[in-house]
Amino acid sequence: MPAHVLILGGTTEARRLAADLAARTGVRVTTSLAGRVARPGAVAGEVRIGGFGGAQGLADWLRAQHVDALVDATHPFAEAITANAAHAAAATEVPSVVLRRPGWRPGRGDRWYDVPSLAGAAEVLPGLGRRVFLSTGRLGLAAFAHLTDLRFVVRSVDPPEPPMPPDTELVLARGPFTVADETELLSAHRIEVLVTKDSGGQATAAKLTAARELGLPVVVVRRPPLPQGVAAVPDVAGVLEWLGFSPA
Repeated sequence: MPAHVLILGGTTEARRLAADLAARTGVRVTTSLAGRVARPGAVAGEVRIGGFGGAQGLADWLRAQHVDALVDATHPFAEAITANAAHAAAATEVPSVVLRRPGWRPGRGDRWYDVPSLAGAAEVLPGLGRRVFLSTGRLGLAAFAHLTDLRFVVRSVDPPEPPMPPDTELVLARGPFTVADETELLSAHRIEVLVTKDSGGQATAAKLTAARELGLPVVVVRRPPLPQGVAAVPDVAGVLEWLGFSPA
């Protein structure tokens, strides 16, 4: 069983895993956060903020800190971080696993439009509605900046930086949000179409239920594939089993 576990965090599952490991005797757990959110939620164990300097920097850190296992529990769209983690783990021969909650799938009554990227979402939007709830994070707004005829509502924990669509209303809020919360927001802003990334899981799925109940179309940006040969598990229990721990 590993003595030092590095978690690349930023997700609900990463916090749950850190809390479980930090409560175990003889286990050192460090969670690394990218630092993109000004006030991240509390995390058990040791926490480091900021990048490593690419795959080589992460590999150097793994060696210097005597890391025994690496768990990539980043957001499903943190493609560069996941690639760097895979390269660093291979270079140092540190066992690694990716924690990826299953992606969303449409249900009865859903009107979903799958696209491969934010650019793809921007391309289909004009044909679906003029009032858009953009729930894709604050870092990808540039993909929609050219859509001057649409009205956007953007929700974010921290204020986004330009470029962004010229007609944008910003809602600063931190989840989780209930179906009632999302229904109220969509109705109050007279939203006609929702755009979201396929984050998966239940923590941010309430907006999908609200959109279904309101009969709104949803543009879903599908997540990028994992690097070839990378092992993945769908939940915290799977990581604990992979590490050799029994459930707490």
